[in-house]
Amino acid sequence: MKNVGIAILLFAGLCCAQESGAFQPASTNVWGAEYPRVDSSGRVQIRVKAPDATKVRLNFWSGPKLDMEKQTDGFWTITTPPLVPGLHYYTFIIDSAEVSDTNSQAFFGGGKYTSMVEVPESGSTYYSIQNVPQGQVREIWYDSKVTGTWRHALVYLPPNYDTQIKVRYPVLYLQHGAGEDETGWIRQGHANFILDNLIAGGNCKPMIIVMAYGYARRAGQVPPDLTGKPFGSPEMMRSMQDMAAAFEDDVTQVLIPYVDSTFRTLSDRDHRAMAGLSMGGMQTFQITLNHLDLFSYIGGFSGAGGMLVLGDRKLDPKTDYNGVFADPAAFAKKVH
Repeated sequence: MKNVGIAILLFAGLCCAQESGAFQPASTNVWGAEYPRVDSSGRVQIRVKAPDATKVRLNFWSGPKLDMEKQTDGFWTITTPPLVPGLHYYTFIIDSAEVSDTNSQAFFGGGKYTSMVEVPESGSTYYSIQNVPQGQVREIWYDSKVTGTWRHALVYLPPNYDTQIKVRYPVLYLQHGAGEDETGWIRQGHANFILDNLIAGGNCKPMIIVMAYGYARRAGQVPPDLTGKPFGSPEMMRSMQDMAAAFEDDVTQVLIPYVDSTFRTLSDRDHRAMAGLSMGGMQTFQITLNHLDLFSYIGGFSGAGGMLVLGDRKLDPKTDYNGVFADPAAFAKKVH
């Protein structure tokens, strides 16, 4: 009987160890941080130390605020229900103050730096770093005559770019969504790892990717005061159209020539693409459809049909964008 009791205790201890071991520190944590933790079902454990607080809530941007439970050591903790795989921005609301989690790296989303936890997709490795040849992500600053400022972009260079010095590469201009910035496709989207893995598997041609800061105003242009103006107001629409036009000119007149003169690109339209998410998709349509002399590949993801369709205006396929949609067959021959 004594041996049976010992066996039961050992088995119980093993089960507890397995249960606690199921939670692993999130990939988005700062170095050495044990929390947030994620398990294989997508549950997330998060904690914050606030011994003098009377109420702490976890504020996921994509869902309701969740009450956290105070522990005797001054930490407030919570284990969430399973979350969908992907990126989840969050903050803490400690009494009435909204604060970030110092255990999380800072990511730019929603127009500010904030905390984020990534719930991995089970069985998917296409966006994870693998033991394959790695490309490089470099920062560039370029002097824009359009905005009158130095502008920032990230550039992905494929594996062997620095060793195969006679090889030239096609270029993809990849734009972020509203509230994000040029770091999003790398830091949140893992675009560099995705390209490394696709190239290594023979599923993608080696290419250069340029990720530019998607907000622009012309030199000397003063942003309007939109205080109290609802979304969709004429003042807001004019401001957005001004910014879109400035960004279009910056990309076509400054950024593309800079990239072509700095990196070993294939600089004709047949080797130049543009794609983007949400606002970046809208910018993609706005820029490429007005400049089919520069682009032959177009990818818009959840993006509206450019600034022309904002507000009450309807898109006229026969005249807008220089009439590129007037002849669908001819358009299809020009783009991919």
